[in-house]
Amino acid sequence: MRRVLFVCVHNAGRSQIAQALYERLGGEARSAGSDPADELHEAVVEALEEIDVDIAGRRPHALTREDVEWADLVVTMGCGDACPVIAGKEYVDWNLPDPVGMCLEEVRELRAVIEDRVSRLR
Repeated sequence: MRRVLFVCVHNAGRSQIAQALYERLGGEARSAGSDPADELHEAVVEALEEIDVDIAGRRPHALTREDVEWADLVVTMGCGDACPVIAGKEYVDWNLPDPVGMCLEEVRELRAVIEDRVSRLR
């Protein structure tokens, strides 16, 4: 499996879900944000707990060039021009809504979409 970096704006929702689900499949992953939040979205933590994935101890991480260099594939989710582009890296953009302010049911739906996309990255 490829090493995948998942990047969103706050690294408090989408990218954290993707990292956790990719790791659950046995892959190496990191996640980061172009403007990291102070903490993860509670509904995201709860939605992953429901499927026995614990991310409660994780904290948002600022995107670094080192993260991009480490990855074979960079999956962006709304970070725009803040993501460094390095020649030879593969980039994919997933246009997914930010879960900030979403209720648990909406985050479950987002989790299902991300889980489907992550499963196709192998």
